[in-house]
Amino acid sequence: MPNQSTGKNSRSVSGRQGDPKTAGAVVVQKKTASRGKSTRSTKAKQNKSKQAPDKNGSPLLRVIPLGGMREIGKNLTVYEYGGDIIVVDCGIAFPEENMPGIDIVIPDFSYLLKNKEKIRGVFLTHGHEDHIGALPYFCRDINVPIYGNRLTIELVRIKLDDRGTGVKGVSLHPVTDGVVIPAGQFSVEFVRVNHSIGDANALAIRTPAGTIFHSGDFKIDYTPVNGEPIDLSRIAAIGDEGVLLLVCESTNVERPGYSTSERKVGESFADLFAKAPGRIVVATFSSNIFRMQQIFTAAEEFGRKVALVGRSMLNVFHAADSLGYLNMKPDTLIDINHIDHYGAEEIVIITTGSQGEPMSALTRMAFSSHRRIEIQPEDTVIISASPIPGNEKPIYRVINELFKRGAHVIYESLSEIHVSGHAYSGELKLIHNLIKPRYFIPGHGEYRHLHKHAELAHEMGTPRGNIFLLNNGDIFEFADGRV
Repeated sequence: MPNQSTGKNSRSVSGRQGDPKTAGAVVVQKKTASRGKSTRSTKAKQNKSKQAPDKNGSPLLRVIPLGGMREIGKNLTVYEYGGDIIVVDCGIAFPEENMPGIDIVIPDFSYLLKNKEKIRGVFLTHGHEDHIGALPYFCRDINVPIYGNRLTIELVRIKLDDRGTGVKGVSLHPVTDGVVIPAGQFSVEFVRVNHSIGDANALAIRTPAGTIFHSGDFKIDYTPVNGEPIDLSRIAAIGDEGVLLLVCESTNVERPGYSTSERKVGESFADLFAKAPGRIVVATFSSNIFRMQQIFTAAEEFGRKVALVGRSMLNVFHAADSLGYLNMKPDTLIDINHIDHYGAEEIVIITTGSQGEPMSALTRMAFSSHRRIEIQPEDTVIISASPIPGNEKPIYRVINELFKRGAHVIYESLSEIHVSGHAYSGELKLIHNLIKPRYFIPGHGEYRHLHKHAELAHEMGTPRGNIFLLNNGDIFEFADGRV
């Protein structure tokens, strides 16, 4: 069996009693009535962890996940060498049904607050909420440079400029693929990958102790809608240089083979748009600009105008459009207040709410509480997303209401209107084969995902004793050639 977090080489930065969802986490509850300041309740205490050389005098390389282990969401990993720390990602998780009154869950920053003078920067793999959503809370108390690709930084900028964050003066640094950023005794290279959002990156983190390859969220798409395929040649070259540790996502390790290209969704949209008699409402993740692009393309092909609904949808659209990542005719996009100027067969609405969120635009449409749009018979509603684990009930509740209102509802089990942005097992095997790591830590998944990924790594040649299943707050230490 791989090394478990209860082994003798494991130390705790944060306690893990109770619900694993909130282990090493802070839950945030908004005072909706008074619209006052957020209140926090810490669910886990963090033990002090003194950084010191090992007994032979060499600095320790430490890897400390504070989120994203044995759960989906709130990804944050600390890398520490000597007197330097870098932080990779800073995301949120959404509350489960047993968390009434809680809006979001963020990592516990206690260890970072105690060591903030050592932090040389935050490095972001991409712009999804589970990787950037906690930055407004982090930046209230810690002011360090934040690095990410162009779309990622633009989304962070919008988030930090949002009303109520109270965050000012944050140093944001947009980078491009292939850029190497020095950070104390670390250097961090941004490596191009494919994902369900633009400008996604893996990170090659070089230290005096060796190179760490942090995959971020990724898939292998040889025919992406925009941009280039994943840079497999660069990943192979990094593997040839020698990689001490691979930290790799595990979301779709249970799925055999290879994920489908995003272009397949565009073909499905064309088929559905050709048959739809009335308005088309498409609910998708607001961050998926490739999906947004294909909706625009299909709408133009069939002579329809497009309106956007939902604050996050509008924010992402403006960020992507400002960077030139969306292609459309000047008159395709219309204001939501102008949809009544056109016939039903001329309208496409792109909306938030693909996860059944209570206050999302699609949920309010389904329950007739949206101030501008009411679902009508002959509307076609396409839910172009798969349920995040735990969201199945609210999604099907919304689908049921849509059917009651006479809409034609199309979701993933009925048509190929969604493809995953995460690598299947065949793609994970390819990365292991290219990287050839000495040690391996599976991440970004529930325990079963991490366990299955550990088995896959062993099949690909990594010794079981070199595979570590960590929990949030555990510490992986390496010095003088040993863990």
